[in-house]
Amino acid sequence: MDRPLRLIPTDPLDRLARTLEALLVVASAPLPVEELAAAADDDPERVEAALRLVGERFAEERSGIVLEHVAGGYAFRAAREADDACARLFERPVERGLSPAALETVAIVAYLGPCSRPEIARIRGVAADSAVASLVERGLITEAGRESGPGGAVRYRTTPLFERVFGLESLAALPRLDDLGADADVIRERLHAVAEARAS
Repeated sequence: MDRPLRLIPTDPLDRLARTLEALLVVASAPLPVEELAAAADDDPERVEAALRLVGERFAEERSGIVLEHVAGGYAFRAAREADDACARLFERPVERGLSPAALETVAIVAYLGPCSRPEIARIRGVAADSAVASLVERGLITEAGRESGPGGAVRYRTTPLFERVFGLESLAALPRLDDLGADADVIRERLHAVAEARAS
């Protein structure tokens, strides 16, 4: 006996949602609404409505894949409950957690960048070569020109991958230094000291 055919819903918004799912699956980076609208040949307002549908289908604790708004666009990521399994699948040093030195360095670049290794070293009080190299290898920071003058040091900024990994829609979503607790004053003093030195 033949199995009955499963009918696919014909609602236009549902069809658009399925198209957006496909675009997000093949994308290598988060896609903004405008880019999704251009690829789907549809209106940005309808794309936003369809993204809400996709978000409901792929929500934390409902699916192993989650839709998130990050790095200025939309992307799929693995659900947090699958973190351990994903880590076992990709057992590479680049996928493992960041060292305290790398976390300090990426925080400095995120808040103060673009900045150079000498600036990072002045803020941290220790050499930054290893931490910067590690972050570049992981794709969390990238070169952003050089300081002016002969032999100017390379300056670094964070990447969209940094925003994606840390779940930020943009750098504007970084926590304010005032929210960092007792260490905020020390961090702020160091950041301001370097910022003033660079401006002078």
